[in-house]
Amino acid sequence: MSEMSDKVIAEARSWIGTPWHHLARVKGAGVDCAQFLVAVYAAAGLIEDFDTEYYPADWFQHHDEPRFVKMVLSKAERVDVPQPADVVMFKFGRHAAHGAIVIEWPLIVHAYKDEGCVCITNVEGSPIEHRVAGFYRVKGV
Repeated sequence: MSEMSDKVIAEARSWIGTPWHHLARVKGAGVDCAQFLVAVYAAAGLIEDFDTEYYPADWFQHHDEPRFVKMVLSKAERVDVPQPADVVMFKFGRHAAHGAIVIEWPLIVHAYKDEGCVCITNVEGSPIEHRVAGFYRVKGV
């Protein structure tokens, strides 16, 4: 792993246990998966912190616009093989609507509503295994 990958993963791990909370971005208090990605990559110095603007918790069930993937693609490029510190997107509803950070595939760290917090998940054999929608590398990793 590179020094930058190590930095991203260390920052992501420092959020473990933070409760899941829609639209929040406060370590230890609350975060959702989109805000988690912004917070981690900004703290690692790979992106400028930015406002994601309001999004309903269920937007992916009712809209055709792939908002989350567009946000990821504004900061990253799609890759075929995941490396540590890459983003993995999962399809829920109509689009890829859940994002996580690869520790070492298939281990990820993510703000997961079903677990109620930021946690580590082994994707293999998990309920989200068949929802993988793509991998993305943030510029500079």
